[in-house]
Amino acid sequence: MGYFRAKTTSQWDSDIKPLQFKPNHTSVYKNFCLLSVTFAFSVGFTLGILIPLVYIKSHNANETESILNETLATNTSVIKTIFLNNSYGYMNYTRNKFPSVSFVENIKEPSSDEQLIEDGIYWGRTIERALPEGYHDKKHVIWEDYVKNAIAVKMENGCGRMQNRLITFQDGTKGCVRYRQNTDQIQGELFSFYLAKILNIPNLAPSTIRVINLNDPLWRNLRNEIASAQWNSNRPIVLTQFISNLNSANIPNVFKPVERHLNKFDVINMTKNEVLDSGDLIKTLIELAQWSDLIIFDYLTANLDRIVNNLYNYQWNANIMDAPAHNLARKANSDLLLFLDNESGLLHGYRLLKKYEVYHSILLDNLCLFRRQTVDKIKELKSKGNIGHMLRGMFEKLNSETVKDILPTIPDKSVKILNERIEKVSNQISKCESNFSNS
Repeated sequence: MGYFRAKTTSQWDSDIKPLQFKPNHTSVYKNFCLLSVTFAFSVGFTLGILIPLVYIKSHNANETESILNETLATNTSVIKTIFLNNSYGYMNYTRNKFPSVSFVENIKEPSSDEQLIEDGIYWGRTIERALPEGYHDKKHVIWEDYVKNAIAVKMENGCGRMQNRLITFQDGTKGCVRYRQNTDQIQGELFSFYLAKILNIPNLAPSTIRVINLNDPLWRNLRNEIASAQWNSNRPIVLTQFISNLNSANIPNVFKPVERHLNKFDVINMTKNEVLDSGDLIKTLIELAQWSDLIIFDYLTANLDRIVNNLYNYQWNANIMDAPAHNLARKANSDLLLFLDNESGLLHGYRLLKKYEVYHSILLDNLCLFRRQTVDKIKELKSKGNIGHMLRGMFEKLNSETVKDILPTIPDKSVKILNERIEKVSNQISKCESNFSNS
């Protein structure tokens, strides 16, 4: 077959040299085979287990991530709703986490001659002297005396809500009439006004109580207008001095969600702000000093119709904190803030504390700058426990028998809650003294 020739048996025999293993070589070979089989089995078994586990873990991880994202979204909503951050929490966190570093305490305070802050928690004399005068006892008495003999000649729509009216007197003076079907709203407006007087807060316009009586000289020229307004006779109304030249007022940045606290270090940071010149700085601090009174006043009365309105609605509208504050106005010619519409205070607001207390507490719990006269009065009221007696005394003294026959005085339950809230404000002041006092 060409080049190929079959080999003879002897030739095959000569080419083949049979393997000859010694006994120990055979043992090694067997062990090697066993090891290879074991290794192959182990690798296959491991891969068979790990591949499903990796899939399951990946699947679970995706589910966990999804659940985590849902939880974070829920928590974000909660945080937006009740504004959990606060200045004390921040201070305690930095001190505990970095015990050798205190970012707050490393800020240098302004020298005493600047007089922006005193004793760590009070607005200084520079700010107190610059505050607008507002409405104090003398102006309240003047309005009360004026209304006693006033004769209204015109009534028209205005002054807010549907049944409110703007009235004009014979000499051109104007007043706002608050008419309500619910007596407790009239009580809330009146006793909130009295409380502001007791606290020496000058940001409420002079007000008094009158009764709708068409035979009274105050009303006899307005029979047709009263009928058109669907006012009932023998109803109590609040008659407030009309204040002109009012602009809207916004919530300061320090009370918005990113910051939401006011203490001496916030003011110190403002003094270092190169954008603010000295005039703008003082103007800003004048506004904040009035806000410190507003926060205390609204907490004591549990006012629902001002800042709580914004805080509550923030959960649906994150931009609402940039909108003008509800029922707050600024006098264009003096920067005085006017605390308007306090009818939910002390009665209606107290009935809804279970739902809204968290919002009432948000700003108070993070306020650590106060007017000294307000602090002094809060401490006095806590010590004497006589706020109920004072409110009822003013009601008896300032109102006619006709008014007192129709309008009840402040209820015992409201007095009890008010005393509890006075104590809460006092405790907040003590906490601020502990954290920020210079002594």
